[in-house]
Amino acid sequence: MAQRRVVITGVGLVSPLGLTAGDTWEGLLTARSGIAPITLFDAAQFASRIAAEVKQFDPLQFMDKKDVRKTGRFIQLALAAATEAVQAARLEMPAEDANRVGVYIGSGIGGFDVIEREHQALLEGGPRKISPFFIPASIVNLAAGQVSIRFNARGPNSATCTACTSSAHAVGDAYRILQRDEADVMLAGGTEAAITPMGVGGFAAMRALSTRNDDPAHASRPFDKTRDGFVVGEGAGILMLEELEHACRRQAPILAEIVGYGMSGDAFHITMPSENGDGAYRAMANTLRSAGIRPEQVDYINAHGTSTPYNDKFETLAIKRLFGEHARRLAVSSTKSMTGHLLGGAGGLEAGILALSLHHQIAPPTANYEFPDPDCDLDYVPNQARPMPIRYALSNSFGFGGTNAALLFRRWEAA
Repeated sequence: MAQRRVVITGVGLVSPLGLTAGDTWEGLLTARSGIAPITLFDAAQFASRIAAEVKQFDPLQFMDKKDVRKTGRFIQLALAAATEAVQAARLEMPAEDANRVGVYIGSGIGGFDVIEREHQALLEGGPRKISPFFIPASIVNLAAGQVSIRFNARGPNSATCTACTSSAHAVGDAYRILQRDEADVMLAGGTEAAITPMGVGGFAAMRALSTRNDDPAHASRPFDKTRDGFVVGEGAGILMLEELEHACRRQAPILAEIVGYGMSGDAFHITMPSENGDGAYRAMANTLRSAGIRPEQVDYINAHGTSTPYNDKFETLAIKRLFGEHARRLAVSSTKSMTGHLLGGAGGLEAGILALSLHHQIAPPTANYEFPDPDCDLDYVPNQARPMPIRYALSNSFGFGGTNAALLFRRWEAA
């Protein structure tokens, strides 16, 4: 039996560039930075004092006041993004067969803010002071759980927790669920809210973060020779995925089609990518193989591009290995230069950005690209968005533990 086709009919983005997909897209096109000094806690004693926070986010726009304290910030961000995706897709959820609507949302860390808050309550007042909502407010799968409850989505419900690949895996796994006819609609993506003392402090202790504290807007500089680490970001990216015939029957707006998904493992190191980019290479190769297309058919890659010395070098090596001479003709950019790194939420955000890139036929830029690195010698769409023909586009996501994923989208062209 032929596999069913899957399209994207709605995108919801809550990011450091804005509270909607439109605001985020506008920020990318103007190469605006969402990175600034940390305000969510006092970071004066931290080595890295900058982050890409979601500004002016009010969870009361999406839930009752009594529910806010029952949910971690990562859940609140997911609910906001999912609401936008449902509205953008013009899907009347109560009218749908609820058993055929599923949710698949990843997060790398979950409710770090809740864990830290409730641990402080324990230290100050003992176990009686721990909230009864502590566990459901913090565990990773409650973003998917809360979204399913909000929209009465009673189909497949799951969550991935695979470090910075979490939400790319969520989108890819949801795509396969739809291909297998286990659902007609899936809300899929990721969310993260780890700008907390332990979150920032932990990554800083690993020396993974940029310490360009005096110039936060230019701190995330993927592929640039002077890059010195990534910048922690927060937010959520949720996509409405639909089986093609289901979307066409209801005359849904279609942004792009998902045509490929691949995974791999480095089996190399707990935090550093394999030195020849082998894991990234195999994830991308598996994705193209699953779609049945040739490397030279790809026009644009939204790179993982974290702004760390090793990741950017080895991702570049992997791209050159897979694409050969065509690598020089590819447009490759990292939107983390503007949004920071959303960790487990990055793949969902960037999948949403990729869908918008295909819909608008524009490659977002790599901001802050000033000093070429001989080890990173591709076309990184430096500093300015580029209108260009894009038929096939890849989104890469790689995570600690050597877990890798790539998604391949195709421009939607109605018959």
